[in-house]
Amino acid sequence: MAHLLHIDSSIQGDRSISRRLTARAAAAWRAAHPGGTVTYRDLGGDPLPHLDHLGVLARGVPPQRHTPAQAASWALTEQVVDEVKRADTILLGFPLYNFGAPSSVKSWVDHLIAPGLSYDPGTREGFLGGREFVVLASRGGGYGAGTPREGWDHAGPWLPHGLAMTGLKPRFITADLTLAEVEPAMSALIPLAAESLAAAEREIDGLWSPASVPA
Repeated sequence: MAHLLHIDSSIQGDRSISRRLTARAAAAWRAAHPGGTVTYRDLGGDPLPHLDHLGVLARGVPPQRHTPAQAASWALTEQVVDEVKRADTILLGFPLYNFGAPSSVKSWVDHLIAPGLSYDPGTREGFLGGREFVVLASRGGGYGAGTPREGWDHAGPWLPHGLAMTGLKPRFITADLTLAEVEPAMSALIPLAAESLAAAEREIDGLWSPASVPA
């Protein structure tokens, strides 16, 4: 049975564009996979703890030698990795905050980098590859080639590198200029923002349409 892991990370609640995009994608996935099951994780509302010295030590100590605190940290990592392993498709809502990834997504990635669980520490072979991983990104401004802030998006380039050891390979669908309607200085960009959002929604709608599935 097909299984979806749906992850949000925005802290904007109902105002969030990335949540709007992941909800649309999850609905499209359900329509294409009748009977499929879904696991939902809200990193924005219930963030994972950032790795501290206990979490790091738990990765280098055999489980039978874990202290209670190390065991608790390792158990959470096992849960996070298991959620990915059970999924055929992963959706990640990925807003750009202060030109970088939400800290909650960084923590999620840190928990996924687990020797023996997500990769082989000897060969560096990733164990999580072969899954469909769709990243629904939202960016308040424009960061494309030729824009004044070209290269200021440090989240998108980081994510594939951060997850490389696991074998996960993200596919990005991005809505730009999402602050145009609320920032007076960006009001002239509202038509471009609407166009970018519509293009993202069209791409989402085609993800699991019959025409997109190989014969």
